[in-house]
Amino acid sequence: MDETVILGFTGRIGMASFEEFARHRAARLALGLTVLGLAAHAARFAVSGPPDLIDAFEMALSLGPSDCLVLEVTRATNGPDARQTGIAG
Repeated sequence: MDETVILGFTGRIGMASFEEFARHRAARLALGLTVLGLAAHAARFAVSGPPDLIDAFEMALSLGPSDCLVLEVTRATNGPDARQTGIAG
């Protein structure tokens, strides 16, 4: 069953490279992707697809691209189980 999740990434985000990386990963995982916001220190995406693939997308973006440093990831769903995960950097 597909879902839509809002993912937020904060840290040192190279806007162009981070967006390109996100679009590439979403396409490889066959996920729907909408850019909700993109700035030098934060990015937000709406991601749609199977939960396991959204998890893989979240992990990929938390690790790359190489010119960016993600310090924190936030995740919101339509349900009551929205969670926030801190990533040490």
